[in-house]
Amino acid sequence: MDTITRTQNRPRELKKSKSRNNINRFTNVHGLPCIEKIVSSVEDTPEPIGTVITGSIPEWINGSFLRNGPGKFEIGNQRFNHWFDGMALLHQFKIVGGRVTYKSRFLSSDSFKANKEQNRIAVSEFGTVNVPDPCKNFFQRFLSRFEMPKASDNANVSFVTYKGDYYVSTETNVMHKVDPETLETTKKVDWSKFIAVNGATAHPHTEPDGTTYNMGNSYTPKGASYNIIRVPPTKASAGDTLEGATVLCSIPSLDKSKPSYYHSFAMSENYVVFIEQPIKMDLLKIVTGKLRGKSISDCFRWDPKLNTIFHLIHKQTGVVSSLKYIAKPLSTFHQINAYEEDGFLILDMCASDDGEAITNYNVQNLRKSGEDLDEVYNTLCRVFPRRFVLPLNVDQETPYGKNLNPPGSTATSIRIAKEKVFCTHEDLHGEDLNQYGGLEFPQINYGKYNTHRYRYFYGCGFRHLVGDSLIKMDLNGKHMKVWEEAGLYPSEPVFVPSPDATEEDDGVVMSIVITPNKDKSTFLLVLDAKTFEELGRAAVPVNIPYGFHGTFNATA
Repeated sequence: MDTITRTQNRPRELKKSKSRNNINRFTNVHGLPCIEKIVSSVEDTPEPIGTVITGSIPEWINGSFLRNGPGKFEIGNQRFNHWFDGMALLHQFKIVGGRVTYKSRFLSSDSFKANKEQNRIAVSEFGTVNVPDPCKNFFQRFLSRFEMPKASDNANVSFVTYKGDYYVSTETNVMHKVDPETLETTKKVDWSKFIAVNGATAHPHTEPDGTTYNMGNSYTPKGASYNIIRVPPTKASAGDTLEGATVLCSIPSLDKSKPSYYHSFAMSENYVVFIEQPIKMDLLKIVTGKLRGKSISDCFRWDPKLNTIFHLIHKQTGVVSSLKYIAKPLSTFHQINAYEEDGFLILDMCASDDGEAITNYNVQNLRKSGEDLDEVYNTLCRVFPRRFVLPLNVDQETPYGKNLNPPGSTATSIRIAKEKVFCTHEDLHGEDLNQYGGLEFPQINYGKYNTHRYRYFYGCGFRHLVGDSLIKMDLNGKHMKVWEEAGLYPSEPVFVPSPDATEEDDGVVMSIVITPNKDKSTFLLVLDAKTFEELGRAAVPVNIPYGFHGTFNATA
């Protein structure tokens, strides 16, 4: 293990060039190791098993590190096409008194049960269209191609909480309530039964009192709208799920038949920030996809001719600001934090200048090797942490054509019309981050510092198609610390504060580290969040695919 605090090699060039077949290449990397085993199907481990600990796990950590992600990429003799399609596998690393046990369980979704029963891909996913049931006659199979696509309930993205209960979520209208102790599915919950939305993100934001905000689209004859959702903090009865959820406001899509895709949103003390980016979903193509044999991912399009728009919605009133903050085309999956200070809203996110990545994460790409693998990586734009500073107080006295932002940030905001402000970003990193391929899966000390001024964030460096290092970024000077080990691929880091914490980084950072070149040796890694030195690891005698998101469920 190496902990690196400064650049030791020259950063890789990030120049953009055009190939003969008009494909953008953003890097010129060669010799990437094959990582196909990180997208290999595994069996679940529903009964807890022991782990082998190296070093020590702090005894003050008591609870479960919960992770979600795809775990099965084939059904019968059929294969899923996209990384996002794999059947949800839920993981629990239970930590008590310095010891760790592991268990996993496939989510008992309708999709999983139908696939298992029919021994084929019976339900379409993001990048995979199911084939007609071979047991039907020709006419029935023909008619089935004209059916409207049904949303999958394969909730393989994250663990989330509403009213104190745990759910697993994807981006459709269905979540599943799960028992964090047993990982068993206890209830299927449909957003559309409570409010008029056709889905919701897997990244809600929660206030200290438990009030939760989310976003979801709705589709009507008038076109697509983006909806801000608010869920109350407590239950009226023991069986409550989303009762009391309301739509705070609806924002019509700029293009009514081609709304923007969004994976998450930002939240400050008083505002929800929706980022309308130029990744477009063609609704007509989606509803006719089954007829044409096309998946939902085939209906996404990056349109670099369009700008990005930041919409601000007041959390208490639901009023959408008439001001539109415009930025050049960008793609963002995950925001880092947002907070208000001296009349400005500071918005930090991980972003890139190209939005093609989502359609390139096919399973076949992740399983490539040699020059073919290098080509996939080099055609993906790197993601870097950025800051936008949005002036909140723009009125008739505010000048045009002048930077409205205060000194101290290189981000700019220039009023270009009565209700339009054009914004440029500040890089939240130094040149040394180039060496690590940018940063994604950002996390902070969420419980204490979300919606507040903060100093540290954590993420994965991306010198491969998945994370291959862990990074701690210090915004005071933009210094970074790195954990890396050759051949190992750490997942999203999660910060857990120590019980007697007095500083922002008092605690540990946890990550599940995948070992594709070594059989059955995946491990839970625990780092000292302050020094970023390894404290201990707990190796699991099973293989685990590379997953998406997780959370820590603390117990007394």
